[in-house]
Order: sequence, then C-alpha cells, then structure tokens
Amino acid sequence: MDDELNVTYITLDGHVEVHIYGSLYFVIMFTAYILIICSNSTIICLICTHKNLHEPMYIFIAALLVNSVVFSTAVYPKLLIDFLSDKQIISYPACLCQFFMYYTLAASEFLLLAVMSYDRYVSICKPLQYTTIMTTTTVSVLIALAWLLPACEILVAVWLNADKKRCHINLKGILCNNTMYSLLCVRSKVVTLYGVITLITTALFPVLFILFTYSRILIITYGSSREVRRKAAQTCLPHLLVLISYSSLCAYDIIIVRLESNLPKTARLIMTLQAIFYHPVFNPIIYGIKMTEIFKHLKRLFCPAKSI
Repeated sequence: MDDELNVTYITLDGHVEVHIYGSLYFVIMFTAYILIICSNSTIICLICTHKNLHEPMYIFIAALLVNSVVFSTAVYPKLLIDFLSDKQIISYPACLCQFFMYYTLAASEFLLLAVMSYDRYVSICKPLQYTTIMTTTTVSVLIALAWLLPACEILVAVWLNADKKRCHINLKGILCNNTMYSLLCVRSKVVTLYGVITLITTALFPVLFILFTYSRILIITYGSSREVRRKAAQTCLPHLLVLISYSSLCAYDIIIVRLESNLPKTARLIMTLQAIFYHPVFNPIIYGIKMTEIFKHLKRLFCPAKSI
C-alpha cells in the first residue's frame, strides 16, 4: 500500500489513474484546504475593509494572498475527489489545464514579490517621491502584469506540449506539474529552450531584482538612525522570509525531473505536499504576525477584549 501512495498512472489514451490510501488523507487535506482558505481570506478581508490598510504595500500583500487561494483551489478539489474515489481519472487536457494554473500562479508569486520589493525600495529610498510613483494606477498595472505575463508565457508552453506524442504509461506524482514531460516520447529542443527562457524571465530575473532592491535598502539604511533601520527591517523581513521559503520549494520542483528516478517515493510525496500546503499557509502567518498594522487588526478581531 505504501508503494502506491503517491503513484499516478497516465495512460496513453489520455487518462490519469492515481492509487491513494483514501479517507485519512481526505480529512487531512480537506482540513489543510479549509485552513488555507480561511487564513488567507481573513487577512484579505481585513485589508479590504480597513482604510488604514489601503496602501500599496498591503494591497500587494492582498494580491499575494489571493494568489495562494486561487493556487490551492486549482489543486485541492481534484486531490480531495481522488482521495475518496476507487479509481482516479483526469483527462489529459484537464491535466494540462492544472499544469497551466499551477505554473502561472507560481510564476505570479515571484513577480508579486518583486513588485513588493520595488514598493519597499521606493518607500525607504525615495520617500518624498513615493506618493507620485506608487499611484493607484501604477499599483493596478503592476498587479495586472504580475498575473497576465506569466499566464501568456505558460499558455505558450501548454500549446507546445498539447499535441506532443506520449509514449510512457505512468507518471509519479499527485498533480500535473513538470513531471508531465517524462511522458513525452522525445523532449523537443524548442520546448526545453522555451522552458529555460520562461524560468529565467518569471523566476530568476524577479529574484535577482528582489536581491538588488533589498541590497540597496540595506546600504541606504545602514547609515541611518536605529528607528529607520527598525522600520525597514519590520517591512522587508516578511518579504524576504517568504521569498526564501518559496524559492526553496520551487527549486525542488525544478530539479524533480532529473532526480525522479532516484528520489524515494515518500520523500517525493512529502516535498509535493509541502509545495501545495506549506507556502499557502506560511504567507498569512508571516504577514499576519510580522506586519504590525495587520497584526493589530487580527488581535482586535480574535481578542476584542484584550485590544481595548
């Protein structure tokens, strides 16, 4: 039974079978899904309903949490159905759709973190110009680009793979991520090259930009007063923690294809579950605790007597 725990069989007629030990995992994953939805939605609602949180920094946080909710919704419902089914089936087009949602939202996460780092850079390094640079229009455009650019790039990747001939009969995993490439008879050089370009533009460049902006912030605040350094650390540290956590999980996803034959099944399952559970829960915890204004509203919401 343990050997079949995280095995997905994708047959040549375009269907996926998954053998999973059911009810216990359903309860665990359903609880995780509810926790993700409730924790992220709570902070999103707080940001939407309190005027003192209607600032670019908090709006970007809300967008990041919306990203987590949509990402989880693209993954969890299918898993929950599979856990309760004797025979788990998904069409290959539906698998491609999940692949599209998975990587579009994953790439959007990096771009949103890059946008947030730019916001912090302008706020700390160019405070007098902040209101003229980070206007409502600018914020809206940056968020839209963070979602639309990855969607366009991943859509091309899906189109390139949709009609490729599939020779292999099984795929190890519990969702449709880049392990789908192991199904192809021949890995196209065009697809491989495009995948590298997409990785560079949606992950590597944003990470380098984030490191650059925070380096500039560190240099500028180093010679400032202790209060300035404290405020900079207070707003930047949560973003850096989220970036480190998310980058680590994405690194696993990138290298899993090369290590798939050697990576133990249990380890593969644990890492995949971390990717779909740990980060969507980590975000609201970090921003809820580390961002002072959000924490104040959470405290008033859950402990109204103590906040008076």
